[in-house]
Amino acid sequence: MQGIAQTAHRIEDRRFLRGEGRYLADIRPEGCTAMVVVRSPHGNARIGDIDTAAALGMPGVLAVLTAADVANAGAKALPCLAEIGKWDWARPVLPARPLLAADQVRHVGEPVAVVIAETPDMARDAADMVVVDYEPLETCATVEQALAGETSIWPEAPDNIGFDWHSGDAERVADAFARAANVVSVDLYNNRVAGMSLETRGAIGEWDAREERFTLHVSSQGGHAIRRILCQNVFGIPEGRMRVITPDVGGGFGPKIFAYQEYALVLLAAVRLNRPVKWVSDRGEALISDTQGRAQTCRAELALDDTGRFLAMRFDCLSDMGAYPGQHGPNIATVAGDGLHPATYDLEAVHVRVRGVFTNTLPTDSYRGAGRPEVTYAVERLVDAAARELGFDPVDLRLRNFVPRGKMPFTTVTGQVYDDGDFAQLAERAVALSDFTGRESLREAARDCGKLSGMGLAYFIDRCGRGLDEFAELRFDPSGSAVLMVGSQNNGQGHETAYANIVAQGLGLDRRLIRVVQGDTDQVAFGRGTGGSRALAVGGNAVHLATGRVREKLEAIAAHLLEGEVSALRQEEGRFHLTGTNRSVTLADCVRAAFTPPLLPAGMEPGLSIAAHYRPERPTFPNGCHVAQVEIDIETAEIRLTRYVAVNDVGTILNPRLVEGQFHGGLAQGISQALLEEVVYDPETAQPLTGSLMDYCYPKADDFVAFEIDFVEIPCRTNPLGVKGCGEAGTIAAPPAIANAVMDALRDYDTEGLQMPFTAPKLFAVLARGPRAAGK
Repeated sequence: MQGIAQTAHRIEDRRFLRGEGRYLADIRPEGCTAMVVVRSPHGNARIGDIDTAAALGMPGVLAVLTAADVANAGAKALPCLAEIGKWDWARPVLPARPLLAADQVRHVGEPVAVVIAETPDMARDAADMVVVDYEPLETCATVEQALAGETSIWPEAPDNIGFDWHSGDAERVADAFARAANVVSVDLYNNRVAGMSLETRGAIGEWDAREERFTLHVSSQGGHAIRRILCQNVFGIPEGRMRVITPDVGGGFGPKIFAYQEYALVLLAAVRLNRPVKWVSDRGEALISDTQGRAQTCRAELALDDTGRFLAMRFDCLSDMGAYPGQHGPNIATVAGDGLHPATYDLEAVHVRVRGVFTNTLPTDSYRGAGRPEVTYAVERLVDAAARELGFDPVDLRLRNFVPRGKMPFTTVTGQVYDDGDFAQLAERAVALSDFTGRESLREAARDCGKLSGMGLAYFIDRCGRGLDEFAELRFDPSGSAVLMVGSQNNGQGHETAYANIVAQGLGLDRRLIRVVQGDTDQVAFGRGTGGSRALAVGGNAVHLATGRVREKLEAIAAHLLEGEVSALRQEEGRFHLTGTNRSVTLADCVRAAFTPPLLPAGMEPGLSIAAHYRPERPTFPNGCHVAQVEIDIETAEIRLTRYVAVNDVGTILNPRLVEGQFHGGLAQGISQALLEEVVYDPETAQPLTGSLMDYCYPKADDFVAFEIDFVEIPCRTNPLGVKGCGEAGTIAAPPAIANAVMDALRDYDTEGLQMPFTAPKLFAVLARGPRAAGK
């Protein structure tokens, strides 16, 4: 039996390795048709007439839908649900996103019509025959263009500012800066990236005319939220009239959280045809239709006294929202990272301003880390800049400003309560493991080989499991087999293994008898889905709570069968023993007895099915210190990652293999953002220049090194399992660690304006200017 804190093999991998996974594209209901979306080729244009006659005459075509059909069906636009809409002082302008554009398109890829045919090829051929009369308009492809004010994307926001949000204490910050001995500032860009999950998005809509009920199959990060939005906001129907099923999912990373236009459109088309309708995105379509991430510029400032103590920080950020605010996009730019700006440092005050800016680009929203990478990047780049500018060692500067463990639990100036953590210990361990203090000798050896070597350090702190609850239900049948239903959604993280281990450990049950069910709103009563590294910190504790309640009932049954007290029981190898006697009963006997009323204690209800909700009182704060080493070829400007060391505190580790896997994936995404990935638009036309994998630089295995990952296990005090979360840690920490390493390698060069991703052409431009003169 394998349970908590053991390196158990992943249950789900058996079917994946055998090619027996069941993904959205594998599902084809009887009579299934194919939908193709007609998308705008313009970044900004008025729509005149849409001629569908030729498309309707093509072989196999069953229907062509436009905005008029959507309106006739009574379907509404997709709303922005961000909390920022509640705050009048932020003057938010948050227009809804139409299922199909009616009068104007505002970004390349915006849906204009859909074609439904017998096969995907027939639908694609017919989609080419839909003629749309466009009147191109001026575009704003960048935040700078949008703020210039020459073109307004929305009349409600003539300056293209969708919100102006503030947090912190501006007066205290101003006072701290006024008396500071030193002030350091950096201007940063957190580059726009695409989600690029291995499995693209897809959906299948079905309509049961007899029951007047929808079924939506969708590759998602949680079906309950998608059902709620579609039912409440788009169709105006009770949630009981829609079933949402999510099969195996090949990666999510944020963009699969949301309700998209295509999900509503397959349902509308299914009603129209009374047949199933299927849509699956290809990679090029994904790059012009999936929400994207980051895209934030920031001026960060730090005030220090004459001893190097941090006094205050302030941040002035511009967040590129795209043409529409994402479903939660304004939240990601503001409240998702709000409160974390003090990071691991003991400060007097912080102030943050974020303005959301409309551009003629794809909407931005949650992407792995969701707001916290942007905050950590700004803070850790700022701290390293202060060390370089003021002549401090970057480790020493951090150590003198860390919140010491002796102050834990610690309340930051922004109200975050760190229950426990030892930031200095993790930093010192990372420095020792990486030989950070020996970087000068590495630098000299690299220069002898025509290369520039640099090492960079970054400390991250994340906030997980914030606010929302999660649901779990553990149900047994009389044979002793269990079904565990959980409201989170596995996207490849290993939920089936982790949750089954919790039940197995809690009950002393063979985990092969446990089946984990997710992704079906008819079977799982409630769920929040997966995001924000909350699956174990919240979902795992819901499972733990349900398991504990089942155990209490089984112990009561065992005590009754053995004619003893619960306090006298001990469990060994699947049996309950009554202390002081030779009497025992198996766990399976107790489960069977639960379904046999005469064998139960008086007043106990028969059956064994127990549900639990877990809502954390406070969030968790995983943290860690990461060190990156890079080499830059002086002649070619080729950059190569040569070493990566990560020391982390993620609380109690339930399964080391799963935790390390999450770090590998997160580091790959964070390193790739720092060195390779960037969504680019033409500044004149707002046309995407990275519309395929020929243009969007996606990482390969040899872009990485063997990661050296270590853990200092400090259990969280705020939840029963003691877990803190790990899924997004690598994505948060890697970009500033890499960036600081690059700046260290280029310390003798003028790096003004150099921003992520640190590609060879950008580095070549820096190297071509030559080293700075001594003393500059």
